[in-house]
Amino acid sequence: MTGSATEGIKIVLHPVSDLARAKAVYAALLGIEPQADSSYYVGFDAAGQHIGLLPGGGPQGMSSPVAYWQVPDIEAKLAEVTAAGATVKEPARDVGSGRLVATVTDPDGNVLGLLQDPIETR
Repeated sequence: MTGSATEGIKIVLHPVSDLARAKAVYAALLGIEPQADSSYYVGFDAAGQHIGLLPGGGPQGMSSPVAYWQVPDIEAKLAEVTAAGATVKEPARDVGSGRLVATVTDPDGNVLGLLQDPIETR
């Protein structure tokens, strides 16, 4: 195979219908305030990645990929993002070897994944 290995997800753009509601959920998920915050775009720079929110509606029937955000305490993060307006889609469950995953939806139905590795592998 030619080319270079991926460096991971660097930019993820999410179309949203209510920028203020979405901004609250993503700020809670990422644990930071946005670096770009205007009426036409909200952007967060977190751990070498850029997450952008674009006003104008949800995915409109298009399938969106699910990015799994690694967190130290999945239950605490689930509580934090649901308090900010997200809805639990799939509660935390063990997918093997103590790795926990869960998904939530933001106010527009975009699916966000959470992942917690076992303490001994961190």
